[in-house]
Amino acid sequence: MLEPKAEQLVRKLISDYYFNAKSIAPPHTERREFGFGDFDKKIAFRHYSFKDENDFKKYIVDNAPPFINYSPAEYEHPDGRPMENKGWLGGELIFDLDATDLHLPCQEKHGRSWVCENCLAKVKEETTKLVEDFLIPDFGFSEKEIRINFSGNRGYHVHVVNDDVFRLNSKARRQISEYITGSGISPEKLFELRPVKREGMRSFDVLHGPKPTDGGWGGKIAGNLISALNTGVATLEEMGIKQEYARKLFKNRATVVLGISMGNWDTVKIPKKEEFWRDVIKTMAIKQSDSIDRNVTNDTGHLIRLPDSLHGDTGLLGNTLPSLNALQKFDPMKESIVFKGKTLKVKIEKAPKFSMNGEEYGPYEKAAVELPIYAAIYLILKRAAQLSS
Repeated sequence: MLEPKAEQLVRKLISDYYFNAKSIAPPHTERREFGFGDFDKKIAFRHYSFKDENDFKKYIVDNAPPFINYSPAEYEHPDGRPMENKGWLGGELIFDLDATDLHLPCQEKHGRSWVCENCLAKVKEETTKLVEDFLIPDFGFSEKEIRINFSGNRGYHVHVVNDDVFRLNSKARRQISEYITGSGISPEKLFELRPVKREGMRSFDVLHGPKPTDGGWGGKIAGNLISALNTGVATLEEMGIKQEYARKLFKNRATVVLGISMGNWDTVKIPKKEEFWRDVIKTMAIKQSDSIDRNVTNDTGHLIRLPDSLHGDTGLLGNTLPSLNALQKFDPMKESIVFKGKTLKVKIEKAPKFSMNGEEYGPYEKAAVELPIYAAIYLILKRAAQLSS
């Protein structure tokens, strides 16, 4: 619970922002379901609908909800309940990526509810990977059909707006998310032992596997392993390869890369080679896929943060990014700040070091400080600080 005077201040800031901001209503507002959150729950109530953009804007200015959520789906009766009475018409394909799901070592230092520059960089990498390695090459979506927005806190939301996916049911969406997360990969189907016989010698088995030029997951796995081989021993170890074998592979990387490029995964002798490479692939698949929240993608009735709305746990804006290039340049802890112009005195219980607007703050423990309003509100909403009396 926020203390009453802090809640009153933040509500006023939210209302003023929405009053002065351009419309953030989604396309086909009248067909969308909306849900709103308070400072304790991100979706405290749902099944709301609005007749048009003006009706919607009046509501958010008058009520200043800390969280605004909407349905990527469109309905005949968006305020109908239960869900089957809404008359589902179709919906966007949604992906939710959150730094918390990446299980990064830095989170052990600052906690899972906070983000550092490393967290934000890694989740940006995963978002780029989703778009550039899967959505565009494997599914054929154009960049114009893909919308990316900062979540306002720890990650990004990716929306695919495409006529072909609009009517996909939950089963079809689940198949897409399973492909992207690699949950359907069967290493046994990617590798096979092929007998080779040379003149004057007994036949022997050679392990054949995917080439980097192959489509789908096989090509991704081969390409990523080649990249790791060219990067160094530490990267190979991160893939679950024991140091002894990582060093052997790296030392012979030219031979290994050439072999994999030809589909020969047996240029370096490793004990139990089939089991070894299959374990590597499983590790790669988990590492590459762990950041996708499949429930968001699969559920046709899921509500998600409205792009360009404020996040009630940070006070930051969920910016819409116009392109992949814009994503690469985007600094959320600078460009998502909307509360500016004055300072606030706060009493901080405990907070790790964090950066906002190019400045570092903290770490703090039982401190009374005066901060720019955006940094003070950030700490208040993170429940790490209170307004000074």
